[in-house]
Amino acid sequence: EKEFERYGLAITRQNMANWMIRLGESYLAVMYDYLHRLLYRYHVIQADETPVLVNKDGRPAGSKSWMWVYCSGFMYPEKQIILYEYQKTRNASHPREFLNTFSGTVITDGYQVYHKLAKERRDLKVAGCWVHARRPFAEFIKSVGQDTARGSIAQEAYRMITEIMHIDNTFDDLSVTDRKKQRQLVLLEKVDAYFAWAKQKYSQVTHNSTIGKALAYSINQEEYLRVFLSDGNVPMDNNYAEQAIRPFTIGRKNFVMIESSTGAKASAILYSLVETAKANMLNTFEYFNLLLTEIPQHMDDKDLMFIDDLLPWSPRIQKECPSRYKKT
Repeated sequence: EKEFERYGLAITRQNMANWMIRLGESYLAVMYDYLHRLLYRYHVIQADETPVLVNKDGRPAGSKSWMWVYCSGFMYPEKQIILYEYQKTRNASHPREFLNTFSGTVITDGYQVYHKLAKERRDLKVAGCWVHARRPFAEFIKSVGQDTARGSIAQEAYRMITEIMHIDNTFDDLSVTDRKKQRQLVLLEKVDAYFAWAKQKYSQVTHNSTIGKALAYSINQEEYLRVFLSDGNVPMDNNYAEQAIRPFTIGRKNFVMIESSTGAKASAILYSLVETAKANMLNTFEYFNLLLTEIPQHMDDKDLMFIDDLLPWSPRIQKECPSRYKKT
């Protein structure tokens, strides 16, 4: 708004916000829905969510809403998809609907609604995040200091988990089949040892203590934390989803809240296409310029075949909209 004023143009931020909502609803939603269907073709996806305040959504002021994110993950570097979805609540009905025909594995941070979905469906598996299992031990060590933590349960747990993750990182360049073999040969024994150790220590500490709760998290998540051992496509952590949702959390610090639920839904569409473009090493300005030129010309088409040519990894888009930071 201020930039336009400097050029002598009186365009309010309300008008610009309405433009964004219109673009999202009328044009960009077509690409969003198409990417949503393509996401179902992946064997492994990652998910996360973060709270957001929405001013006008039919509820009392200050009610917490949620922005969810679903992404393809680093195992699919050639065709990255990052999709945001706005919802008023955090209950299981939202991922149930978003993942209604997805068949495969979802990596999450241990949120129980995903476990509930996995129990409802045989074709859906949930994998846990080892970074989340390690985090409470790291936070305890930080709070008491390295010297005080030396020789403690927290330090030993942190060391064991870090060793497992470090070894797994050395398998990144292997094929999916070889990665699974190496995990079975090298890491299975170490994972078994960690959980046996955690259960033994849990019986020796106060269950309601910081360390007791940290150990309980690992023990309760054991089924999901072990999934990576049997599937070379599954990463050990959910870092990619956390990184995918970070641009929204950074933006939230500036805008604090979203004015309406309509604006929140439009934000989800816009963030999805921007972050998907960035993940595929595109110049986002040039990509949006092309999308908003091409899509309006096909609104009366009976099929969506034209979108294949506009996908962020299509040869045409990669040629016409490359990021200047793209690696050769």
